[in-house]
Amino acid sequence: MKRPKLKKASKRITCSKRFKIQKKVREHNRKLRKEAKKKGISRKPKKDIGVPNSAPFKEEVLREAEQRKQELETLKEQNKIAKQQERATKRKKEKEAESGPAAKKAKKVAKAKEAKAALIKQKSAKTFKCCELNKVIEESDVIVEVLDARDPLGCRCPQLEETVLKHEGKKKLLFILNKIDLVPKDNVEKWLRYLEAECPTFLFKASMQIQDRTVQQRKQRGINAVLDHSRAASCFGRDSLLQTLTDFANKKDAETMLKVGVVGFPNVGKSSIINSLKEVRVCHVGVQRGMTRCKQEVHITKKLKMIDSPGIVAASSNPGDMMALRSLQVEEKEESPLEAVRTLLKQCNQKHIMLQYNVPDYKNSLEFLTTFAKKRGFLQKGGVPNTELAAMTFLSDWTGPKLSYHSRAPEHQGLPSYLTDAIVTELRSGLDMDVVRKGNENVNKGVRFPNLASSISFNARGPTAGVLNVSELPKETITITAPTEADEKETDGTINTEEPVVETEVSTVVTPIQESTKKRKAKPTKKVKFVPVDIDLTSVQHNNDDAYDFNTDFV
Repeated sequence: MKRPKLKKASKRITCSKRFKIQKKVREHNRKLRKEAKKKGISRKPKKDIGVPNSAPFKEEVLREAEQRKQELETLKEQNKIAKQQERATKRKKEKEAESGPAAKKAKKVAKAKEAKAALIKQKSAKTFKCCELNKVIEESDVIVEVLDARDPLGCRCPQLEETVLKHEGKKKLLFILNKIDLVPKDNVEKWLRYLEAECPTFLFKASMQIQDRTVQQRKQRGINAVLDHSRAASCFGRDSLLQTLTDFANKKDAETMLKVGVVGFPNVGKSSIINSLKEVRVCHVGVQRGMTRCKQEVHITKKLKMIDSPGIVAASSNPGDMMALRSLQVEEKEESPLEAVRTLLKQCNQKHIMLQYNVPDYKNSLEFLTTFAKKRGFLQKGGVPNTELAAMTFLSDWTGPKLSYHSRAPEHQGLPSYLTDAIVTELRSGLDMDVVRKGNENVNKGVRFPNLASSISFNARGPTAGVLNVSELPKETITITAPTEADEKETDGTINTEEPVVETEVSTVVTPIQESTKKRKAKPTKKVKFVPVDIDLTSVQHNNDDAYDFNTDFV
């Protein structure tokens, strides 16, 4: 029996049990010896009697035996040496084959194929996301665009809105301003007034602690469990949004269900909103970007169905700070985390960053990341700060559901080119705007907003362009060349120089840091000469007049 706080169960047994086992073993061995004796089987090896003294030519026989024994030992040694030489020649041939020009070319071609496969996989993932998003738009009756309250304008996609509005009133467009608990109250009200002038907008704060994965677990929790009413577990804005969608569903035919497509950029909270409406964790959510990779249908009620979609693919023509805020280039390994952090820090108020992260004044992004890494304990071997890990943590804070920052709403209201007053009126038709406004007011009263002093001010640049058409995806090609003639001559003198240069189209992205490392490698290295220094302690002692002499005697 295993006792608590022990890795293994004890092997100790009682004395009576141990003696019984020993007795049975003795009896068993005695029985085996008895049976072997009856059969005439003896385990003892027979002793070699050798050559008797009375045998003629005893010395010659012993000499021949000794000679034969030495011959066998020499033969065994020769076989051993031959095997070692064979292994050495085999290793030498393998090394020559690996270091040869053919092997180098094969390695280059293999790398090219791997890079090409990675590009195809990445491009196919983007193509699949675009196709899934288009399917969601085509199947849905109502399109809900989710916007992050910290940067609502940057979360808007004009291409998506224009595609939805081209259906001429057959599809409704709604805005959901999510994560309002991370933005000051005045800022939320300004953004609400700005967005309501273009499209019906709902304030929402999704629940972050829905633990139930099945309906059965939810029923069990309702019977004998305590609900968590903390700030993170509570959801705001669910009632008004659900009531509006239910009214839309009731106006449709009794047989058909209302399909609501939830769209938006990665990490704005699409899946969290669906989980909050269902009150069950039906969609996979997390801090990591791009958790939803394909569309997923969730039945909210008998007449209402929500369709979760993957994030919108951002166009490469967007400015660097907008891409860095979404961490899109970092996820696709097109930009290093250090560059993304440097771009973000330029758009923020330095005093707000210092107060938020409790760091002293810094001159550049590298100094900030070094201080931030020391503060968080991100240290490498030798106590060197891990700036890359600090940069990834900083970016996850900005895209995650914890950091409070805000952007200013534009003062001058102007409709985009694809929106007119007639379209705005049509989008509001069929909606009880009084109910929507009352619901938003109740959410404003219930949510605990952060103070303006504890929130970081961020400069918004405008809407983020997205890619909905597969043909608009950029085609990235790069050439990888085989080793040149000079390189081949250095490795081996006997090489066919008439061989053409192989070019393979593969996608790899060269970051500015890689370019700087290449330039550093290209520079000639400076040779340092070490000068010997005389460190004879006796000479130092003789030169010093005040040195103590141990040979003197004192009376």
